[in-house]
Formats: sequence, C-alpha cells, structure tokens
Amino acid sequence: MSTPDTKDDELAGTEAPFVSHLVELRDRLVRALIAVVVAFVALAIWPGPAGLYDLLAEPMVAHLPEGTKLIATNVISPILVPLKITLMAAFLIALPVVLYQVWAFVAPGLYAHEKKMVLPLVISSTLLFLLGVAFCYFLVIPGMSKFIQAFAPTAITAAPDIEQYFGFVLTLFFVFGIAFEVPVAVIVLARIGVVTIEQLRKFRGYFIVGAFIVAAVVTPPDVISQLALAVPMCILYEIGIVAAQVFIKHTKAPDNADDNTKAA
Repeated sequence: MSTPDTKDDELAGTEAPFVSHLVELRDRLVRALIAVVVAFVALAIWPGPAGLYDLLAEPMVAHLPEGTKLIATNVISPILVPLKITLMAAFLIALPVVLYQVWAFVAPGLYAHEKKMVLPLVISSTLLFLLGVAFCYFLVIPGMSKFIQAFAPTAITAAPDIEQYFGFVLTLFFVFGIAFEVPVAVIVLARIGVVTIEQLRKFRGYFIVGAFIVAAVVTPPDVISQLALAVPMCILYEIGIVAAQVFIKHTKAPDNADDNTKAA
C-alpha cells in the first residue's frame, strides 16, 4: 500500500511542465490576438469601417432600384455594424497567423508522419474556407439579389436594414465556408479509417441527395443559392475522394519504430 509521501513523489516534477505548457498557450493566444488587432487597426485606417461596409453591401446595392440605399433602424447601427465588419475582416486576414500559432503549439507533441497530415490539412482548410467566402461574395449574393429583385412586386421598394443584411451575409459566408470544407472532411474520415475509399464512392448518390437537402434548408428559398451550394459540394466531394487516396499514401506511419519518433 502506498503512503501519502509515495503519492507526492509520483506527482513530483509534473507541475513545471504543466505550467510551462500553460505559459506557452498564453503566449500563442496573445500573439494571435495581436495579429487580429494589427489587422483591425490597419483596416480601420484604410479603407475604414465605412469603406468595408460599402464593399460588403455592393453585391446587394448594385441590384436595388436606382437611388435606393440600405437603411438603419437602430440609432447606433451606422457605427456598430461597420465596426463588426471590420473585426470580421481582420480575423480573416489574421487567420493564417492564428492557425500557425495553433500549429506551433501542438507540433512538438506530434510524430513525424502526423505532422505530414496536420499541416497540409490546416493550410487547405483555411484556403477552402476563404474560397467559399469569396465564391459566396462574388457569385451567390449578386445572383440571389438579382433573382429577388426580378420577382419583387413593383409596388414594393426593397431597402434592407443594415443589421439584418450583415447577419444574413455573415450566415451565408459561414455556410459556404463550411460547405467548401467537404474535401477536408472526406480526407480525415478516410485517413482515420472511419470509411474506405470504396465506401466513399458507394456513398456518392446519398451525398448528392444530402447536399441538395442541406442547400434547401440552410440557404434562402431561391434556386440560385441552392444550386450554388449543392453543386460545388458535389464537385468537392469527388475532389475529396481523389485527394484522400493521395493523402493516405503519403501520411502512413513508418514501419520502422525508430522513424516514428516525436520531434523535439
């Protein structure tokens, strides 16, 4: 039977490593926050919160009746909403730095073959998310705005509220950003052995049906938005299957145990 002194000895030496990890985590979070703040200050200087909001509103305003502008029904909305947009843009700009800090924190605890898996996934997921946001901004919102105005009664003058428009666009950005992560999800599921490549091919039909159901639920009730979400998801699913085959081949754990060591 172990005595209290023996238990204390078993825990001896564990406090310092734990505290050092907490200190490193704090430092990484501070650096990520500094990156966001620097990007926010830079955007506040140029093009400024008002300029960013004008840029975000352009796809909608371009299809409103001539002379129509967005409206503000809240007293502080003309100030608060542009500041929120600036913060969102700052986070997107600083996202590579934020993800690098996450990677630098977890990398020392990973095996060499695990590093080969994590770093490409972090980079590709970031690029795919930004690609989804850009796809939504340049194609989906303009097409949706044009579709809505084409079917709006002539007796109605569309003048959306800026807070509602910001929330609506932010939701679309998030939906399309996540939807464009389909290849990453496919690769991860195949790599950890949840499904095989052959099963992914067999599930193709189910995924297509599911993509159109998801698009019908999470997008506005117009054909443009639904097709713009479902079709890319189906294409990205096929890309994910091909990428998973290549990824699995190049991230296998080495047979030699000596090669399977953690980096210092």
